[in-house]
Amino acid sequence: MSRQLKELMTKDYASRLEGVQDALLVKVVGMKANDTVLLRKQLRSKDIRLMVVRSSLAKRATEGTPLGAAFEGTDGTLALLWGGSDIVSLAKEVSRLQSDKAFPGFESRGGVMDGEPLNADAVQKISKWPSREEQLGILLSQISGPGSQLAAALLGPGGTLAGQIKQKAEEEK
Repeated sequence: MSRQLKELMTKDYASRLEGVQDALLVKVVGMKANDTVLLRKQLRSKDIRLMVVRSSLAKRATEGTPLGAAFEGTDGTLALLWGGSDIVSLAKEVSRLQSDKAFPGFESRGGVMDGEPLNADAVQKISKWPSREEQLGILLSQISGPGSQLAAALLGPGGTLAGQIKQKAEEEK
């Protein structure tokens, strides 16, 4: 490959990955063409992008960015995944696809989260974390829980007293 072509590809990678903070690397080499089309369709439906890159060129393109750590110690052709609602949902999808028999050859290779490199085992662990939506639900229940308990404690005795007063009023009639 000529030097000019490599420079063009590096610039293309850099422009397409501009602003991306978290991403995962997967191996898709060896998958059949029909399988990769189906894979891309499934990922697109979840707002996840997949871009096949040459590691050496991607290293140059992401040098000095948060994604640069993802390509440390990599070689050959890999696919870069980014998007989705957060890195946890992305890791969950990669983990699901890796165990799916419809995509033989799909394999997690690591990635980057908050500028820190991840290996394949770390991606598996992250996939077990609660997603952003689940975390917000947990937080909301923790915030509203004490308030609802306080309201119940305040209203409980008042409700009992009101019931007793109503009962006495009905007896006197």
